[in-house]
Amino acid sequence: MINGNKYALRLGTRGSRLAMAQSNWVKERIEAKGLKVEIVPIKTLGDKILDVPLSRVGGKGLFVKEIEEALLRGDIDLAVHSMKDVPAELPEGLGLVVFPKREDPRDALISRGDLNIGDLPKGARVGTSSLRRSAQLLNLRNDLSIVSLRGNVDTRLRRLRDGGLDAIVLACAGLRRLGYADIISYGLEWEYFLPAAGQGALGLEAREDDGPTIEAIAFLNDSTTELVVRAERAFLKELEGGCQVPIACHAELDGDLIRIAGMVSELDGSRVVRDQIKAGKSSPEAGGVELAERLKAMGALEILRRIYALDQTRP
Repeated sequence: MINGNKYALRLGTRGSRLAMAQSNWVKERIEAKGLKVEIVPIKTLGDKILDVPLSRVGGKGLFVKEIEEALLRGDIDLAVHSMKDVPAELPEGLGLVVFPKREDPRDALISRGDLNIGDLPKGARVGTSSLRRSAQLLNLRNDLSIVSLRGNVDTRLRRLRDGGLDAIVLACAGLRRLGYADIISYGLEWEYFLPAAGQGALGLEAREDDGPTIEAIAFLNDSTTELVVRAERAFLKELEGGCQVPIACHAELDGDLIRIAGMVSELDGSRVVRDQIKAGKSSPEAGGVELAERLKAMGALEILRRIYALDQTRP
């Protein structure tokens, strides 16, 4: 029995085309096990405010808070999130209980003429809403002009097609899940362009005391994805990261170890503090914390304090 109904699970999600595609992917796999799933679209604050850069909206959980509130109220039984949107700390009583197999975690450059970053014309206009992406772009090419770009995937692609932009940066995972893999000019390798913590991974969130729901979806968990995402989230939590600061992290299995790479940058990309370590699979969170502490000692703490102080002075 699941919430009194042998066949029904209420799955909460954002209503964007990408979020619905991700949730339908989960729905199909659960229903293949004999359970019925009802998708419940929920509009979040991040979906409502589209004319302001995320870094200026402030707060954490811009794309998950309303969904988590519905989960706590019992209006839904399960939530499907893009892990890069989930804050490092969860509300009491909720847990990320399943991590399906991760999609491509890299960022994608989509450009006119299929040019790579180094081949874009001088002063090229590149669209992104992410401080992490803009900082890394400017670190590679300080002549680029970064243009704030919000909206869903189709809206951003239309901005590129309609002129005014030379390139945009989106997540490979979202493009692939929407069937747009063929428009990716270049996948930006993590060795020089780090993705957001959790990028490309989904997280299924449930109430920690809802044993039947957790048991019903456990088959979807991918142990490798869980390990590396736990390491990345521990890194993010230790640095108190949010969308107001350029922080990036990527982890992957390397034999019996986890290789974790992380970065903290000045807003303008003029200084990037970056390093990587290897940690044991038995303690992925400890590895993420160790890397964060190493970056702090290298100067990341100074950068973070300055950016957070600047953010507090803004209207």
